[in-house]
Amino acid sequence: MTQAPVAPQRPHVRRIHGTETDDPWHWLRDQDDPAVREYLEAENAYTEAATVHLADLREQIFGEIKARTKETHQSLPTPKDDWEYRARTVEGLQYVIHVRRPRGGTDDDEVVLLDENELAEGHEYFAVGDLAVSPDHRLLAYTTDTDGDEKYTLTVVDIATGEVLDGPDVPGPGCGLSELSYGLVWANDNSTLFAVLTDDALRPNRVIRHVVGTDPAGDVEVYREDDERFWVGVGATSSERFVVIGSQSKITSEQRLVEADRPASEPLLVRERRAGIEYGLDHQGERLLIVTNDGALDFRLVEAPVPSEGSTPAAGDAPVEGAPPGHDSTWRELIGAREGIRIDGLDCFQDFVVVHERQDGLVRLRVHDTRDAQPSGLSPNGAGVGTSGTGTDGRGDANPGELGPAFEIEMPEPVYEAGGGANAEFDTRRYRFGYTSMVTPPSIFELDLDSGERELLDQLPVLGDVDLTAYTTERITATAPDGTAVPISLVWKPGAISWPAPCLLYGYGAYEIGMPASFSTVRLSLLDRGVLFAIAHVRGGGELGRAWYEGGKLDSKHNTFDDFAACAGHLTTDRWADPQRICARGGSAGGLLMGAMVNRHPDLFCGVVAEVPFVDVLNTMLDPDIPLTVTEYDEWGDPNDPAAFETIRSYAPYENVEPADHPALLITAGLADPRVQYWEPAKWVAKLRATTTSTKPILLRTEMGAGHGGPSGRYDAWRDEAFILAFICDVLGVA
Repeated sequence: MTQAPVAPQRPHVRRIHGTETDDPWHWLRDQDDPAVREYLEAENAYTEAATVHLADLREQIFGEIKARTKETHQSLPTPKDDWEYRARTVEGLQYVIHVRRPRGGTDDDEVVLLDENELAEGHEYFAVGDLAVSPDHRLLAYTTDTDGDEKYTLTVVDIATGEVLDGPDVPGPGCGLSELSYGLVWANDNSTLFAVLTDDALRPNRVIRHVVGTDPAGDVEVYREDDERFWVGVGATSSERFVVIGSQSKITSEQRLVEADRPASEPLLVRERRAGIEYGLDHQGERLLIVTNDGALDFRLVEAPVPSEGSTPAAGDAPVEGAPPGHDSTWRELIGAREGIRIDGLDCFQDFVVVHERQDGLVRLRVHDTRDAQPSGLSPNGAGVGTSGTGTDGRGDANPGELGPAFEIEMPEPVYEAGGGANAEFDTRRYRFGYTSMVTPPSIFELDLDSGERELLDQLPVLGDVDLTAYTTERITATAPDGTAVPISLVWKPGAISWPAPCLLYGYGAYEIGMPASFSTVRLSLLDRGVLFAIAHVRGGGELGRAWYEGGKLDSKHNTFDDFAACAGHLTTDRWADPQRICARGGSAGGLLMGAMVNRHPDLFCGVVAEVPFVDVLNTMLDPDIPLTVTEYDEWGDPNDPAAFETIRSYAPYENVEPADHPALLITAGLADPRVQYWEPAKWVAKLRATTTSTKPILLRTEMGAGHGGPSGRYDAWRDEAFILAFICDVLGVA
């Protein structure tokens, strides 16, 4: 086998809080140093040589993924006004084609709006950030990234003629916008766009108003966020009456509204920020529906009047004397705090609302028919003259006089994921929602609120001789060292598995993001080889409410690591998994988790896959010039504070590499990655190589033309996944 590259060590000392720490691989941060690219390319060559024996297996797995996928496929049409919009893929093409046809029309009436394959020609990487059709359905605005650095450029075209009205290649003043972040919203005048710009650290910090075809130098800055902990975004209410400008940190949010019919009007502040208070909103009739954690750890639903020009929003709830928290003259509670139930958000329509809740780790979709509700009592000046009290009955259901009668959409399996679908029309009595489980492909259902009938409209096809009834899923729990019960989602193929089984354990555990127990066509290649797949729903994620998240961040971050190790231990102790054949996988913040496992429990896993891992946490958080660093302080802590410094230093993977018999490691990076800089995994690999006592491979694979998400084309992504799955099969002994 080719000898592993050795990254040279160059003197560098970090000095802070009275400590001095050698960091001899600090030089890898300098992308302009030719030695950096030379080293990364040498690592790629070594990884390829070290896995050459898996080439046939990679091709086999890629072929399996391809054979199970309907390569030429059209999405379900999404109706909007006189049109139906859909996306399709074509066999042999990497990217999506966006099309539309008249409502009720046929495929012969179809018109191509955007062919991503044409735009991607000549680019190693290509991604569409936002795609938005003007309210009159005449213009198409979209943003593109051709480097993977998540900096987007705007283009606007006339759908009927194909003329480019705004874009980088248009001569004259309409030269297009660049350096955009996510977020693109049309005003109702069909010529004004609201977009988000970033600062030098790639923090989305400004919302601008741009008129199509005009010089960006004349764009109006509608809002600027100067607090580096906050980032901004734009959206629209479901009613299309307002453009929403949101500013938020990891723990605090603030919202402003611009009338979509008057795009030049001043943004109206809904409620000014207050540390630790979050809220999101939508609009229905003469009220705003707001989901907030003000007075409720797991959020509650309130209503408020639409702000008007000249009104001054309060800084926070000022309870009426003797009333429960949250009852004041402007924000009225509709659904209060309920133990064990987290309100995640809502889908709002003209005369019904779907509230997204999570209980026992499972999504609950509760439909409230506001058409049959009694008036809420909001007067034009915002004074609440309706009923007092909690706003809920003894079961915790909304008071019919405020939200209307409610029912929960029944789900067919005990463990699943569900959420709102493509519901583009506000005035409708039909609700589309998505559903999946670890054994059920992504499905789209439509519920008729008047008849109560539910129809399966579409399901992701799985081709070949796949019998989905041959797979089994179950949820079990492990016990963490502090006694906390940690859920584990499992899926396997009984006809292929032998107990205790080779096992792949996946984890994340950060940002209150829950890992969905959803279906994966790609995963079938593991299950068919007798591998047990498990998801550890560790603290730091959002599966079990806000307390579950807070129990795995800042000073409690160790719980994330303890939970994952406990899940691995439970799987082996209860003979689900073979203790000699259990592999771990995680990416980004989940890659940090993988790094902690490698350091703390090097003998627990036979292999670890860490994708774009956030492993040099301390050095990254000490550098405010790195993209997104300051906004992350609320998640990890600010190491400029000595106590936070010591906490992060206690677990940061790069800081804690020690001599050990490490497992086989496959580590990935993206050269253009703005979220986890390529040098974090590169430095970690260099330090591991110089320290380990193991002879097992430590492999680094850097995408030289991509970012955080890896290759952009679907075939390239399948090959990338086949590479990783072949490595996993190899270390598990099922190759």
